[in-house]
Amino acid sequence: MNTTASNPWPVLNFPEMQDTLETLHQWLQIAGKIRLKTMPWQNHSWHTTLYVSPNGFSTHGIPYEGRIFQLEFDFRQHLLLIQCSNAPTLSLELKPRTVADFYNELFEKLSGIGINIKIHGSPNEMEPAIPFAENTVNKSYNPEVAYDLWQAMLSVNSVFNQFRTEFVGKASPVHLFWGAFDLAVTRFSGKSAPLHPGGMPNMPLEVMQEAYSQEVSSAGFWPGSKDSPMPVFYAYAYPTGAGFGEQKVLPAEAFYHPEMGEFFLKYEDVRSAVDPEKVLHDFLQTTYEAAVNTADWERDILER
Repeated sequence: MNTTASNPWPVLNFPEMQDTLETLHQWLQIAGKIRLKTMPWQNHSWHTTLYVSPNGFSTHGIPYEGRIFQLEFDFRQHLLLIQCSNAPTLSLELKPRTVADFYNELFEKLSGIGINIKIHGSPNEMEPAIPFAENTVNKSYNPEVAYDLWQAMLSVNSVFNQFRTEFVGKASPVHLFWGAFDLAVTRFSGKSAPLHPGGMPNMPLEVMQEAYSQEVSSAGFWPGSKDSPMPVFYAYAYPTGAGFGEQKVLPAEAFYHPEMGEFFLKYEDVRSAVDPEKVLHDFLQTTYEAAVNTADWERDILER
């Protein structure tokens, strides 16, 4: 594929993507943990997330000792850019390399410009949680895979942001959670939620409980994993109202997974549609309506 060209809804074939995704996921966790360690705390862990950018994925600006720095995965040049308000831009090459090699070089370069940060050195929300400095297992990087994933995320990000504008209640930014590697947007009813039971691997219970301390309707895009090898859109509510999974949603290809308690729509069903943006927006809107209609949200004060 020519990485100077753009395809707003590229084919995402998980078996072809898997090795690169697994390595990139580890790299994103390292960058995300740097942001987590340095940013002031925000509700629902919003201070930890990454964002889709004009070049790839970015931490956006991080305040640090009177300066601002950011890390950006640039999938056009295939570099990790380290930009700081009082230092020249540094870079790491995105190429086939171990997680350990990436980790060590990144912290050496940060230290070289006076940014000295210590993070929890193992990944979250995945098993096995090999410490980054010891991980020589994940070492794949296909630039075409990374570029196509970013192109897909650009399109999803656009639809998610448009969907977000229609809600005047509390709503999250459209942001990339590096824990599970999903792009998500969440709406809040304004009501408290029951204490969340947790259950995510290598994730502190108190973090999960604070993240779900308020009643939500949430949707996102996830590129898949070895245990579920398919890029999908998802939508869920917490707490889940009685009859949530029995609600009619669009498009016809969308389905409810009783064990997961979520609606799903395959990325391929969106990509191959005549109007992918409308199909995805319909999924977001109707799954939101499934949530609020079974949980008695005050829609007249929350929506335009």
